[in-house]
Amino acid sequence: MTERDRGRIAGLPGRLGWRRLSLRSRIALMSAIAVAVAVVAVSAVLFVVVATQLRHQLDQQLRSDAHTVAERPGDRWGAGSDPDRDHDHDLGPRVQVLDESGRPALATDVSPPLPVTPTAMTVVNGERAEGFENVHIDGEEYRMLTIAAEHGGTVQVAASTDGVERPLARIGLILVAVSTCGVTIATVLGFLVARTGLAPVHRLTRAVEHVAATNDLSSRITVSGQDEIARLAQAFNAMLAALQSSRAAQRLLVEDAGHELRTPLTSLRANIELLIRTDEQAGTNRVLTAEDRAALLRDLDAQTGELTQLVGELVELAREETGAEPVERVDLADLLELSTERIRQRWPQVRFATELDPVAVPGRPASLERMVINLLDNAAKWSPEQSPVRVRLRAVARPLDDEPADSRRWAELTISDSGPGIDEADLPLIFERFYRATAARAMPGSGLGLAIVAQAVELHDGTVTAGRSETGGAVFTVRLPALDANQSLSSVS
Repeated sequence: MTERDRGRIAGLPGRLGWRRLSLRSRIALMSAIAVAVAVVAVSAVLFVVVATQLRHQLDQQLRSDAHTVAERPGDRWGAGSDPDRDHDHDLGPRVQVLDESGRPALATDVSPPLPVTPTAMTVVNGERAEGFENVHIDGEEYRMLTIAAEHGGTVQVAASTDGVERPLARIGLILVAVSTCGVTIATVLGFLVARTGLAPVHRLTRAVEHVAATNDLSSRITVSGQDEIARLAQAFNAMLAALQSSRAAQRLLVEDAGHELRTPLTSLRANIELLIRTDEQAGTNRVLTAEDRAALLRDLDAQTGELTQLVGELVELAREETGAEPVERVDLADLLELSTERIRQRWPQVRFATELDPVAVPGRPASLERMVINLLDNAAKWSPEQSPVRVRLRAVARPLDDEPADSRRWAELTISDSGPGIDEADLPLIFERFYRATAARAMPGSGLGLAIVAQAVELHDGTVTAGRSETGGAVFTVRLPALDANQSLSSVS
């Protein structure tokens, strides 16, 4: 195990501990940490500023005293000095004058004398005009200034740093107390703010847990305000509505499928039982003739085919509901040519007349192919032999004839046949699942083909309508949003 791996493992408990905290606790803790960092930073800056100012004031005081002494180097200073001297403040407690060689020549009546340091000697030797430094005398720290006197010699003035350090210590204690109180208050306020701010999230969480526990998709969350939590609640309500609608559609599909499957399965089972009984009664007078047996087998084959078609269309209908197929740029003209060739092989007695303009749409290829195949198969099924099924594809500038023109292009697919047409009473219902018109009940089919068409069109944000063609047959018109020649899928909203 490498050092890096051991470091990751060592830090794992801390990360897991942080993740185990509630969101409220983490927000409050982060608020406290942020306030603590801010308070500590401000306190540190304030302490540095005050310390710098106090030390600067001490240096200014020492410089003032040193210049006063330098102007009158022969006077006496300190506690026993003349009260009538002409400076307006008390000089520092320690003053010392050095001769040209650096030896003390005059000093206050305070012992021991000030030290003559290397810094002081640089002033005595004329290498610098003044020099500040910290020195220790009798275990106490002093701030000392050495300057050159105007009439010869060097002046040293020193003062204890207690006048600076004691106020700084008191200020430091005050800042620590204020920082501690600030962090404590920030932590409490952080918990209060987190609890108040996350109250809508807790309500949303309880609602989600209720839905998960009861499986009740009719529940809704009360939305108030326009903030992010309100938007989240609205999105959750929309998701519940979509799930409820999907579940209702799924339940309806299952119920309708069960109803539609029951009839062919019952007939299939009855015919199979009849065959079994006749085989068991072989040698008796109750046997099927060869013609009856052949007819029964043909009936079984037809019923099996219808059942297979019904199951396949149910699978396609369920696949359409998922919409998981990725969207691509689909050339409808090419798709129609391929689909028409497939239908020609299935219905060789029907003629297909195509008029296809190149139009591309953003769509799911398999879904669009199922839609086209179902429309072509429906038209071929109702057309008399050698009667044409007309297929036309063009680009139009409006989605519907009764709507105003807009800047978008639409692909318009029209498929018409020469059959008996659709009764006016059946037009509003032909796109419903398992609906079969009275005239269509004698024809093969499951009643799901046009429902798959309608669902595929809706999945592509299009429209589909049915009516009567000029020849009296049925005509279906599909309109889908189209792409320009150089338009990309990313530009489609």
